[in-house]
Amino acid sequence: MSDTSQSLDIVAFLKPQCGWSEGVRAVMRKYDLSYDDRDIINNPENRQEMIEKSGQMLSPCVLVNGVMLPDVSGEEVEAYLLANKLVGPSKKAADAPTNAPCPDEMHEEHNLRFQS
Repeated sequence: MSDTSQSLDIVAFLKPQCGWSEGVRAVMRKYDLSYDDRDIINNPENRQEMIEKSGQMLSPCVLVNGVMLPDVSGEEVEAYLLANKLVGPSKKAADAPTNAPCPDEMHEEHNLRFQS
């Protein structure tokens, strides 16, 4: 872990079971970052805090050193951390997909039938 990453203050507003949320967790593990994982499904106060701080209801939302990244994937969090030199490049692979939707947000093709 670099000295830079040790000084990061990260709060992640996440769902317990969600592809997007797991992608954020995977990025945190990839860079060995400590963060506060706040469950927005089982804890209504966490969800309310996320809405108040992000100004919207979609998750995940990640607060990094006071900067809110609303409705982001792990891929987007990683890009932000790298672009702002908050972490250095890593050859370590993420241990989960960093840009995968939650199962309830995956849309399969359906044949619609209309009655006439």
